[in-house]
Amino acid sequence: MRILLVISSLMLCAACASGVTPDGGVASYDALKTARDACLAKGGDLQLAKEGDPQSITAYVCKRK
Repeated sequence: MRILLVISSLMLCAACASGVTPDGGVASYDALKTARDACLAKGGDLQLAKEGDPQSITAYVCKRK
């Protein structure tokens, strides 16, 4: 039983570290708000990349003002 718990915990940690977003990469309102707030904290402005898919959170970039 302990081995099963350890293996499942390690798999969960690996999924978290792989960069998988909780929304599955979808540019939802919450994901965009979080990304925008993080970008503003760095002194930038969140923008859609040139020819980026507006429904994918990875298509947004933080550009310096």
